[in-house]
Amino acid sequence: MRDRFEDLRTFVAVVQTRHFGSAAEQLGLAKSAVSRRVRDLEDRLGVRLLNRSTRRLSLTEAGTEFFDRCQRVLADLEEAESLVSKGAAEPVGTLRISGPMSFGILHLAPVIGEFMSLHPKLNVELDLNDRVIDLVEEGFDMAVRISWLKESNLIARRIAPIRFAAVGAPAYFKRYGIPERPDDLAHHRGLAYTNKDDRLYWQFRDPRDGTIMSAEVPTALRVNNGDALREAAIAGYGIAILPTFIVHQAVARKELRVVLQEYEHAPLSMYAVFPSRRNLPAKVRVFIDFLVARFDAPYWDRDVFDPES
Repeated sequence: MRDRFEDLRTFVAVVQTRHFGSAAEQLGLAKSAVSRRVRDLEDRLGVRLLNRSTRRLSLTEAGTEFFDRCQRVLADLEEAESLVSKGAAEPVGTLRISGPMSFGILHLAPVIGEFMSLHPKLNVELDLNDRVIDLVEEGFDMAVRISWLKESNLIARRIAPIRFAAVGAPAYFKRYGIPERPDDLAHHRGLAYTNKDDRLYWQFRDPRDGTIMSAEVPTALRVNNGDALREAAIAGYGIAILPTFIVHQAVARKELRVVLQEYEHAPLSMYAVFPSRRNLPAKVRVFIDFLVARFDAPYWDRDVFDPES
């Protein structure tokens, strides 16, 4: 009798890659063997798991539930093997992580090598994308997200605060003046982030009583990427509100100047999120602990708000 775990791995690979040929390449099998394994699995279960067409594969309702269970079973198997293998405290296998583009490039990717050196039996697959992915459907172990955390079927651990700063180039302020209050932004050129509503993007907290103030700002440029907005601000095109992890080096180099510091922009938080499993895999736990140790006191804030420290 063929190993049932191999059937589950084959089915999961087909769903994740959405193609029998890609799954076969990933598993090192012939395409016909992959197709036969999935067909035999359906025959044994007595239910269709996949809808097949000439262009795409999609999960049936039964297949969706079975896929979720398969991922849990395989994760538990990998965890069990890790616990009883030589060097049981050390996680093994592949850790699939989804992360935001800018933070991932600037701060996450540079420390992945250090993490892997601490856990040499663990491989890492890092996918950087600003869209919110379905962890279970797309086969990720966890995601790093920057947001106000909404209700979901995921569980989360807070890693670090994410603060924002209103910034512009010194040459821009020399030409247009420095805003002293949010209302002054009405006479400036705004650089806006298209993935956030303008009413929220240009909001500030009044330091006197904590009330929220919304500024009316003429928008000169809209961009869907924070790194591009930073570069536009450095070039002197206007004022942008950006996370400190994006602008801290430019501020330290005096390419950008922070304004309106007393009028705080609503902060967010960075979270590690993962499927709500009863037993958290060791590979996920050790990576989250690593992130908290690395980023709990964000070094990028010092360059922006306390440059003399």
